[in-house]
Amino acid sequence: MNPKINVKERTETQGAAMSAERQAAIRMIANDLHRLNQSVMRAVEAGLSVELIRSARHHGGKGNWGDLMVPVIFADDTAEPDDLEKI
Repeated sequence: MNPKINVKERTETQGAAMSAERQAAIRMIANDLHRLNQSVMRAVEAGLSVELIRSARHHGGKGNWGDLMVPVIFADDTAEPDDLEKI
């Protein structure tokens, strides 16, 4: 049985082998995701429902890629998701 390594330790191990540019890109994504999560929580607390959907996939040309996301906001939390007006 393999011992579990926590996320912080795994991230630090992987990060040590990366260039400063890659480490900065990862930190930027982590910070932006943290802010996005806070915004989603605020919207939910304000009575909205939020769904994040992949709108496209960006390819870097060397085999690397990233998902691009768009939010779908539901303003009426009493109806079924398919019946809601999407903003």
